[in-house]
Amino acid sequence: MGFKKKQMLGFGLILLFLAILLSFMMFTLNNLKSSMTEIVENRYEKVQASMEIRQLFSRSDREILFAANDANKEERAESLEIINENHSLIESKIAGLSGSLNKAKAKQLLKEFETQYASYSITEAELIQKIKSGNSSDNLSSLMDDQREKRTKVISTMDEFKDYQEGVMKDTLSNSKQTYEDMIGFVIFAVILSILVISVTVVWMIRSTSKDLQSITKVIKNIDFKNLSVIPRIPVRTTDEIGDIAKSFNDMAESLEIYNQKEKDFTEKISEQNWIQTRVADIATMYQRIVDVEVLADRFITRLAPMMGASIGAFYVKRGEGVDMRFVKLASFAGDGEDSGRREFRLGEGLIGQCALEKKSKVIEDIPEDFQLVTTGLGEVNPKSIVIAPVIFEDEVVAMVELASLEAFTKLQKTFLNQVLDTLGITINNVEGRMEIERLLKESQAQTEELQAQSEELQSQSEEMQAQSEELQTQAEELRMINEQLEERNRETEEKSKELQVAKLNLEKQAEELKLSSKYKSEFMANMSHELRTPLNSILILSEMLSDPNDSKLNEEQQEFARVINSSGQDLLTLINDILDLSKVEVGKLEVVFDEMNLSELPELLHRNFDHVAKKKNIDFIIEKSKNVPDIFFTDEQRFQQILKNLLSNAFKFTEKGSVSVQIKKADEENVAQWIQTKGASNWVEIKVTDTGIGISKEKQKLIFEAFQQGDGATMRKYGGTGLGLSICREFAKLLGGWVIVDSEEGQGSTFTFFIPSMPEGFKNVDEAIAASPEVAAANHDDSAAPFGDQDAGMMDEEDQDKAKPFSNKTVLVVDDDHRNIFALKNALKHEGMEILTAENGFECLELLEKGNNIDVILMDIMMPGMDGYETMTRIREQSKFEDLPIIALTAKAMKGDREKCLKAGASDYVSKPLKLDQLLSVLRVWLTN
Repeated sequence: MGFKKKQMLGFGLILLFLAILLSFMMFTLNNLKSSMTEIVENRYEKVQASMEIRQLFSRSDREILFAANDANKEERAESLEIINENHSLIESKIAGLSGSLNKAKAKQLLKEFETQYASYSITEAELIQKIKSGNSSDNLSSLMDDQREKRTKVISTMDEFKDYQEGVMKDTLSNSKQTYEDMIGFVIFAVILSILVISVTVVWMIRSTSKDLQSITKVIKNIDFKNLSVIPRIPVRTTDEIGDIAKSFNDMAESLEIYNQKEKDFTEKISEQNWIQTRVADIATMYQRIVDVEVLADRFITRLAPMMGASIGAFYVKRGEGVDMRFVKLASFAGDGEDSGRREFRLGEGLIGQCALEKKSKVIEDIPEDFQLVTTGLGEVNPKSIVIAPVIFEDEVVAMVELASLEAFTKLQKTFLNQVLDTLGITINNVEGRMEIERLLKESQAQTEELQAQSEELQSQSEEMQAQSEELQTQAEELRMINEQLEERNRETEEKSKELQVAKLNLEKQAEELKLSSKYKSEFMANMSHELRTPLNSILILSEMLSDPNDSKLNEEQQEFARVINSSGQDLLTLINDILDLSKVEVGKLEVVFDEMNLSELPELLHRNFDHVAKKKNIDFIIEKSKNVPDIFFTDEQRFQQILKNLLSNAFKFTEKGSVSVQIKKADEENVAQWIQTKGASNWVEIKVTDTGIGISKEKQKLIFEAFQQGDGATMRKYGGTGLGLSICREFAKLLGGWVIVDSEEGQGSTFTFFIPSMPEGFKNVDEAIAASPEVAAANHDDSAAPFGDQDAGMMDEEDQDKAKPFSNKTVLVVDDDHRNIFALKNALKHEGMEILTAENGFECLELLEKGNNIDVILMDIMMPGMDGYETMTRIREQSKFEDLPIIALTAKAMKGDREKCLKAGASDYVSKPLKLDQLLSVLRVWLTN
């Protein structure tokens, strides 16, 4: 805060607090006046209404007495008409009072009056009936006594109600006076508090300003201008002008530190470069006037070793060509005679021979403790680091250098060694060329001495020497061209390096685009799932209600239409689920959980789920399980059961007569190995599903495992289906580490064999595939892969719970922005005896809860405009009175992890769309009974 703002704050606080106080007083007085007027008039209206009810009641009572004792027939009819009018007026005034009462006791007294008046009205109706029948006063005496007793109770209750309203009115006036007195006290306290706050603010302004200035002065005094590598910082405590000064100083200090560090780094790099260039020039000067390779080797190793900080070294030169090629040691540094390394080696012999073969340098840091090579006058010492480097000329290794040091070689020393060796190859080649020239000159001199006596031969030798001289000049020209070629190759290498860098950037960009494409695809699948499931939810619920023969008012043909609609909706849901499964498998993000399952229960589960299908189609269903099959098996039970369900559903669908059999036995690992790798599994199980159906031709047996493929078009038209079942089977089997194969002949039936491993430790490849960062946007449809045994359990629960009738007189709040879903749920739940309240978004839901509706359970949609389901549930749970209110989350965009997200936001349970009515009722039954 700036100085000007602090001054304005100090002087403005007084006016601000006085204005607030005055506004608060005026606002409170006006509210108090209006509140008192409203309360008094409201109470007076209720007392007035109670007096009018009593007058009407008394008048009706007098008319009854008159009609029973003294009236003639015409007067009696007139009295009865007056009684009926009074009765209607009393009921209307009671209804008006009931809607305006806000006190519990007042409601209780009015309820008691209504009950007593209803009892009185019954007695009054009997009395009127007997009067109309012409009974005498003597015959009506007992009924008149009963009527007088009930009349006394009604009047007593009405008087008590009137007295209570008058008492409340008096209490309200008394409370208003007390509120006014409390307001006067609060105003006095607020004035004192305002003075204190203003005083504290002024003191704070002065102290904070002086404190900030002192801290800046102290930091500036502590700066060491001789050492700018570390400059103290001024703590920034405010955002005013002083804070800006502190920030600017800190930025300047940071810039100075960075500049100082860059200056040090630059100086260090220049020093290193100078060190390298000086020593390279020293060695290059040493090359001059050397005409013998051995002399070159000795001088080179003697000069290089101290520069590298090496304690010992050896220099090897290539001798011979082809199979006779070897590297011979010509010189050493600090050697110990014959013991200082090998005398010679060939390509590939030892580490030095391998480096020569690969034409690469090698640095050895981890040297064994017993490796002792460096000798001193006191004994032997093992080196800490060894470097082996080739000397290359025209892409051929012409020499090898090996150095050992008691300390590790630095990066600077390695760079220096590489630059030295770059020119050493040319030098060695030049020296060997000079040696060859010297040898030739010596041979020429010997021949000249031999041919001195023969002049003709001397002439011939002279011409030959001239030719050799020209040849040497040609070689010198070739050397110059070779140097130019080397420079050209260096430029080409740099260009290729740049091209590789560009290619790397392009690959990284393509990888990012692929990742983004995968994300968009996942999001598209999730949104498509939501858009398809939302209307499908209404279709399934309403068609299920219409097809119920016990509850539907439709005729049999219309009910059959509803069943067809429901069946088609279920087929569409299955297709959506299958497509989402394939999508998850394709991107490698289908979750697979390996856990223990009991194979001994498998035959019973299969019989339970498919016996009714076999009985309906008049087909034999046989299950055989070998005794050597282990009872305990480790795999993903949900995917395992879905594979078997798909295989058996196909078998029954394409079999018109005969049988369907399942054979479960322990698989032969050698037999399995011809289809899939068997490593990592404790044992294998083979499950064969055999049918006597239409069979599959040989050329179609590979095609059927592809998505959306069947045997042919006629098969699809006759038997239906999407062609996804077998594709899902094989993909799920691969994820579980197994495989599915088929053996079939057209017209003779088919045998599908499912090989699956027991994986106690899980399947590593699957774990890696599903360890993805963004989650695949697809629904976890529990219906398609639910355990087989859930169906009977659900039927038993429904039978028990139908007896309990847990839905009667229960109120459910349906929160959904889709009117189709609201309509479907409203009709379905109303049929169960529930009262329905609806809200189209989170705001309406909170408003209904605040109104105090007695709500027993909430059905909350997640994807809503304005305020979604997550935020709505969080806000509901923030109110302590709704902590135990059951909230069931409903959504058609069921992302992986959404269940946990819903429960964390405050949901009691979670159901994905499209809803199954039995499933929804089962969840409601659990939470309403608990």
